Parts: sequence; structure tokens; C-alpha cells
Amino acid sequence: MYICKGRDFCLKEIKKAEIVFQPLGRRFIMYAGESLYLAAKAANVESLCGGKGLCGKCRIIIKEGEHLLSSFSTAEKKFLSKEEINEGYRLACQTIIENAGKIIVEVPFESRVGKQRLAVSGMEAKVEFNPNIKKYFLEVPPPTLSDFKPDFERIIEGLKVKHNLNIKHISYYALKNLPIILRNSGFKITLTVKAEKEIVDVEEGNKEKELYGFAVDIGTTKVAGYLMDLNRNKVVATASMMNPQIPYGEDVISRISYASKNPLNLEVLHKTIVDGINQLIKEACEKAGINPKLIYELVIVGNTAMHHIFFNINPKFLALSPYIPTLKKSLYVKSKDLNINIHSEAEVYSLPLIAGFVGADAVADILATEIYKLKDKTLLIDIGTNTEIILSDGLNLICCSAASGPAFEGAHITHGMRAATGAIEKIWINPEDLNPIYKTVDDEKPRGICGSGIIDAIAEMFKAKIIDFNGRIKTEVNHSRIRKNNKITEYVIAWKEETAINKDIVITQKDVFEVQLAKAAIYSGISILMKKLNVKINELSKVFIAGAFGFYLNPESAKIIGMIPDIPLNKIVFAGNTAGSGARMALTSKKVREEAEKLVDKISYIELATDPSFEHEFISALQLPHKNINLFPTVKKILNL
Repeated sequence: MYICKGRDFCLKEIKKAEIVFQPLGRRFIMYAGESLYLAAKAANVESLCGGKGLCGKCRIIIKEGEHLLSSFSTAEKKFLSKEEINEGYRLACQTIIENAGKIIVEVPFESRVGKQRLAVSGMEAKVEFNPNIKKYFLEVPPPTLSDFKPDFERIIEGLKVKHNLNIKHISYYALKNLPIILRNSGFKITLTVKAEKEIVDVEEGNKEKELYGFAVDIGTTKVAGYLMDLNRNKVVATASMMNPQIPYGEDVISRISYASKNPLNLEVLHKTIVDGINQLIKEACEKAGINPKLIYELVIVGNTAMHHIFFNINPKFLALSPYIPTLKKSLYVKSKDLNINIHSEAEVYSLPLIAGFVGADAVADILATEIYKLKDKTLLIDIGTNTEIILSDGLNLICCSAASGPAFEGAHITHGMRAATGAIEKIWINPEDLNPIYKTVDDEKPRGICGSGIIDAIAEMFKAKIIDFNGRIKTEVNHSRIRKNNKITEYVIAWKEETAINKDIVITQKDVFEVQLAKAAIYSGISILMKKLNVKINELSKVFIAGAFGFYLNPESAKIIGMIPDIPLNKIVFAGNTAGSGARMALTSKKVREEAEKLVDKISYIELATDPSFEHEFISALQLPHKNINLFPTVKKILNL
């Protein structure tokens, strides 16, 4: 049988199956040879699963059409109990469509994504409101036998007189429409002008108020979009999603590797993120009640790999020494060349990049917090799958990227999930009886644990001496919540009777280790930058914690596990989603774009992987809170050491 490797690149028609996802009521046609996970993604059924059979998070129940599917894989036998298999459970990423027909899939409660809590707001510096794209209403005197100037010259003259603009160019699209629209409108038209230099659209009547832009933060795990009214300088709608590229790799390196194997693979990743952004645009426009064709500019930020893939630039050499991007400067590309569903003459703009692993999102962070203007020693940490770290000593800026992985997004954690309805977001453990108290998003029954809850859990377990300095769960502690389950040591956060998934929600030994790896990557990056600029912890005047995850982080828990330096809590500033803020700033101010171009040449970049001290710093930071406990005097006091 011919196996299709991707719906858009099939060489011929093969067997098709109709997949229906209940209770969501979504359906999609897929080809034999593809997984139900890809079908779920195509039908916009979100999951934290990376599509490789490593986490067991994409549980589904086959209600009809089981005979059309592949047999159980080794991964499914590992993650699914006999009872679940008997009930029809499968892992979507491991279940392959083999024959044509109708397949009905139930997405069980534990696999459904509730309403995500998106940190839309973030610290945002005040800038001069002066967008790159503007609209101007103009009444043009009609031509006569005594005044027979061409239409374009008549418009140029009118813009000069009424709006003091020196326009020299008009797009082919606008030029073609100009003569008919001029006369149909009685010579009363609205002109859309880019950079005060080129007319890109012409409309009948006064349409000055119909001017919108869209800003996008392309994260490795999450994508957030902001629809902005470019007349009022106001966000009118937001939308977000898990990055639809996750099935092709949970982290940057995996996606670079996938894209590098075959030119078609890069095309798949590019199309996947473009389709995702188009979905965000559609959702935001529906919320605001506007036509996407009224969006005349789109600004994107993201790390360098996400940037390259979005623009369909081969990212292969980002992962090969010396880790060089194809370009650093800002980029303008026509929306129609990228198949972005906004106005055909709109442009897509990206802020400039810093290095192979520090991209436009970090530039946005720097612009939004204005760390580059501060005279004190200041640290900025944008926590995510890739954590950007920027340090200023008041004169110099230095940065790096720490591969912290997707653990803080809930991936690779046994009961990890997004910060959505039912996610345990805060945890306290009574040191006397070792029983936990927790709070969930929207105060619903718990379905899993999101990033902030995971950090709390590890910190509280450490404080309560459930885990030791090496992160080992102490099985010698006699307590019903500390147990071995299938030879895996774990601590029970919530008994199944309390949960919405009818299963115990636990933190396993593997989960603790995943968090140790993530926090060690971040702290070692911070430590190396501070040594490069000879900055001591007690000299830091301020630490910005940015990112959607960082917005909900308990800083004391982060200090206790050694994820951030041991500084007074009053020095910590939660900056929110500054990558999104920086993107919006660039959308509404040309000066911000000019500032960004100057800024990137002044920032020094450190490649952690090649730094001679990285291995030592990383290994030391694996312990809780750190091998050198004297770096954490507050934690010593809390632990009575």
C-alpha cells in the first residue's frame, strides 16, 4: 500500500477515512498512513503531546472504526492500563489509519484542553504612536478638459496639500483599481499609505477608521496573537493556541532537525505555523467583528528558529557550529507571499534577531522592559521552552539562551498540562503531616498540574523533606502519599476521588528530574552571564521575570529550587508577556523599529554550549537549590541549615 507522508504532498489519491472527534463535533478527512494525532491537529483538537509516544498525554477512546486502525504499539502498552485498553483507549500519536471508512473518536476529559489562561498583558514601554501604515481620506477634484493631469498625479498633489505627504509610489494592486474607484466614489476616496512613501490600497468613500494590524508572538510551545486598532492604539481582540508544529518536535533542535532532513519537511513546518496564525487571525477578527482584509500589517516575534521556519528559511545551520542565522536585520515580506490571510498588499514585519538561539522575541523583551536604558545592574529572564536571559551592568548588555525544555509548559511531566481550567496552579504542603493544599485554575476539580504548580510542588516537597538535595523522593518516609507505583516512586498531590479524571494526580521521580534539568539550564545561564560582566547577586537591583509562564510563577518557590538567584522578593518584577508587548510596540511605532536595529548591534551573545564553564555550572545547578548552598542564604534559613 502506498503510504502518504503528508496530505499536501501526496503523489496520488489513496484510501481516505473520515475522523469524527466527540464531544467536540469536529471532523476531518485523513489518508491511510497518517496518525489520529495529525487528524486531531488538523481538526484543531489541541494536546501537549509531542507526537512521539513519549508522554502518554494524547489519550483518546475509539468509539467506532477500531478495525480501520493499526494494532497497539509498545508505547501504548506502556502508558495504558489493561482496563483502559479494554475500554477502547488509544494514544492518538501511535494510532495509524490503515483503511478507509468512518472512525469516531471520543476525546476523554483528561485529554481535553480547557479555556487557556493567556498572559495577554505585559510591561510595555510608552512609545510615540506612529504606525507604519496609515489611511488618509481625500476629495480629489475631477479632471476637466482644462485640467487633465493623470489620476495618480492628482492624488499625489492632494496628499501633499491636505496631509503634507510626499508620495512617489503606488502599488500595482492599487494602481489597477484607482481609475474605477475614483469615479465610482465621486472622487472621494481613502488611501492606505505605507511608510509615508507608497500607496498600497484605494477605497471608495471615507474608510479611515477601518485600519487594523496584527501582532504575533510565536513561541516554541505557544502562539499568541493580538488584533490592534491602529487608529486608537488599542488591542481589540486576542487569540492563542499551542504551537501546531509540536507534532514535529517539542523543542527547537527537534524542529530544526526535522526541517533539515528534507525540503518538504521545511515546507510542512512553514505551512503548519502559517495555518495556525491564519486561524488566530480568523478567531480574533470574529471576536472583534471585522474582516481580516482590514488588517494591513502583521508583526511577528519569535526565537531565531521559529523566525526562520515562519519565513520558510532553512534553519539547518542554526544547529551547526558556529550557529549562524541567515540574517539578523529586520525583515519585510508581502503577506500574499506567505499566504497570510489579511489584506493582499499588507506586509509581514519581523523585529531583528540577535543570534542563532536568541531571536526577535528577546529583542521585544528588551524593548518592552527598556532594560537597555537602566543604569543599574538588571537581569531579565523570559521563561519558556527556550529561556532567554539578558543581563545589563548599566553599560553593557549580554545575553544567552537556555534550553530549559517544555517541562514548565506541562510536557514531559506525568500529569502536566497547560494553565487551563482544572490545572493545579498553586500547591502548599504541611510539613507536619505532609498533606498538600492546592488551588486550581477556575477553582474546578483538578485535571493535572500546570507549570507554576509544578514548581510549587517541587519546592514544597523539598521544604517538607519529601525530596533531598539531589531531588530523590525519600521512600523511607512512611506516608501514604509517598509510594512506588509500577516501580516508579511518586508523591500523590490529589487522590482520584478529588479529581476530574478519576485518577490520582502525582509528582513522580522522573518529573522531579525533568524540573531539575530545566532549572539547572536556566540558573547556569544566569551564572555564566553574571561572571562575564562581573556582577554579584547582591548587586542586582531588579530581576524582570517575563513570559506567560513567568507571570504566574511563585518567586519564592523558584528561589527554593534554585531556578533564579536568591534575591529579595521586592527586587523581582513580573513583566508578563513582554514578547507580545514588544511586538505590539513595533506594530504601533516606527521609532521602535529604528531603535531595535540600533540595539541588536550593541548586545553581546554567549553560546552556552561552547562556554568552557557550562558543564560545571550545569552540574552544580542540578542539586536543590544548588551544590553551593551558600549562594542561597534565604533557602538555608527556610530549611534551618
